[in-house]
Amino acid sequence: MIPPKPAARADKVSLWRYLRLFRRDILSAQPARLYRAWMAEFRTPFFRSFLLNQPDLVAEVLKRRPSDFPKSDRVGEGLRPLLGNSVFLSNGETWKRQRSIIDPAFEGGRLRDTFPAMVAAGQAAVARLGTGETEIEAVTSHLAADVIFRTLFSLPIDAPVAAEVFERFRDYQRSQPILNLAAFLPLPRWMPRFHRRATKAAARDIRRLIGGLVAARAAEIAAGNAPDDLATKIMTTPDPETGDRFDAAEMVDQVAIFFLAGHETSASALAWALFLLAQFPDWQERVAAEAAAFDGSFAALSRLRVTRDVFREALRLYPPVPMMVREATGAERFRDRAVPKGAQLVVSPWHLHRHERLWDDPDGFDPDRWQSENGQSCLREAFIPFSAGARVCPGAGFAMIEGPLLLALLVRSFRIAPVEGKPPVPVAHLTVRAKDGIWLKVMPRG
Repeated sequence: MIPPKPAARADKVSLWRYLRLFRRDILSAQPARLYRAWMAEFRTPFFRSFLLNQPDLVAEVLKRRPSDFPKSDRVGEGLRPLLGNSVFLSNGETWKRQRSIIDPAFEGGRLRDTFPAMVAAGQAAVARLGTGETEIEAVTSHLAADVIFRTLFSLPIDAPVAAEVFERFRDYQRSQPILNLAAFLPLPRWMPRFHRRATKAAARDIRRLIGGLVAARAAEIAAGNAPDDLATKIMTTPDPETGDRFDAAEMVDQVAIFFLAGHETSASALAWALFLLAQFPDWQERVAAEAAAFDGSFAALSRLRVTRDVFREALRLYPPVPMMVREATGAERFRDRAVPKGAQLVVSPWHLHRHERLWDDPDGFDPDRWQSENGQSCLREAFIPFSAGARVCPGAGFAMIEGPLLLALLVRSFRIAPVEGKPPVPVAHLTVRAKDGIWLKVMPRG
């Protein structure tokens, strides 16, 4: 049984047909040849782009010379109303300063400190989850948001302000199209970006609510009674060169991306992992048996080996962020092909993770692959769900603790099965989700 994969488009289509397909879904807008190609070029009247699948080219762009290939401004055109100049969108010295303040909050010892909050969120989700036919993406979105609020601000999701941010973020998702006009047209900086009114209103409300949380935390820090959570750590960490800390506006930008990246991506990965376990019940029982022996401690997390490999396989098949875009700051030559200055360089985890010339059984679900020679080789060279190199997601370690933990807690308490007649269809908007949700039958384990 092959997990669902969107059908590819015809190899040649008009630009306007491509734009319409892209606006609807990134994944089905791409031709099938990208699952075999080492490099592919796309030309439009406005820019040239190159998709890179060859591992050494991916490493050149992401690992060896990241400063020569900064994040493309086109990536942020649709997200700036919410994210401002956060670490996800910034480049150069601004980005370096932001990472120098953020990264210490996600070091190993700090992750151990956040672990009880993750466990509490997982236990709350188990207590909330009913039985019967359930749209599981809604469940994982609620759970991932709970983890973010508990670890960032020591607030459960049912706290009024947390609940309001969560609801407005759902409004933002529904109103934000994946394609903003400026992502394709080289518009000057001064020209307005035509975001939908609902998108701008939701982003404004979210930032106002986050601003209130940041202001309250700043007051607690000043009074000496702030909880020792991620927000406090980030707000009290100085720039190692200047000694400056994030001001209130900068902190709002960073919290917005923590919520987007930490909530949206975790919800996507966990939902697909649960679907895969429903589709492959033998693997589900292996995870359940491993989870039954889990005592809930941080030390025992390392023994969830099967669960970790299942979660890793879900990240391979359904990477939450399907594509990353960099920009060439100078002329390059890749695979004996001229890459002009300003070209867009696309690294696609979706295609790289399913590449037919790299992976054994690329479209199949096989968590055992991670113990094989091919799996270990691809883990080093062709598995980048959190990007790679200097711009690797600062929360990558956080996610690889959160995902297996929550998966174990849910599968230990519930047996899940697919709902007949409702197969999920993967589409990419902010992240890889299912077109009409992921419907599972949830039953208590007796």
